Amino acid sequence: MTIPVEVPGLDTIIPTLDEGNMLVVESGADPAKSFFVRRLGLTAIREEIPVTFVTSRDRAELLSQLELESPDAPWREGDLTVVEEDSLTETNGYGATGGFLAVDSFSFLTLDLPGARLARLLRGLRGLSHEKRTIVLLATDRGMADPRSEAVVNHLADGVLQFHAREGPEGVVRFLRIPKWIDGRFFDRNIYYQFDGSRIAVDLRRRVL
Repeated sequence: MTIPVEVPGLDTIIPTLDEGNMLVVESGADPAKSFFVRRLGLTAIREEIPVTFVTSRDRAELLSQLELESPDAPWREGDLTVVEEDSLTETNGYGATGGFLAVDSFSFLTLDLPGARLARLLRGLRGLSHEKRTIVLLATDRGMADPRSEAVVNHLADGVLQFHAREGPEGVVRFLRIPKWIDGRFFDRNIYYQFDGSRIAVDLRRRVL
């Protein structure tokens, strides 16, 4: 089971998300991260992979966003489960039947967990991904958790994809970093991208920031 990464340019570096991995997608306030996570979920539904979203925001709001972003591909009953949570301390059976599990925002939902309990939850999610061949995607917010907790999350993940945005002379400059990926791979470069609210466009030319 794989989910195609349908972002032109980025798909030459990461063509798919593969089953049995726990991945982190991190950013600051840039909304491109959550858009990217929703896009992966919609792609999974199209590939007939069951999808579960655990959201710290409003369930109805997320459903409206998904419907808006996929008007020609409505999902059937059983294709999509959306759960609104205030906190996450256990795996709660999410992703136990396989498929695609996205948690956004994992940082917010685990804000009060001490390091040891956070590590135990992450090991549970990682074990679940390996045993049930679930693709687990944790969307995290840079700066919400303390640096030690962020380091624990990235250490236990199989891969980390970071969205960055900085103010430049000509406006906001956005770029991706992949400091860690599956099988020990990493990509030592900035991957420039643009985001207009409905599309992520990647430019693979090397840039100095």
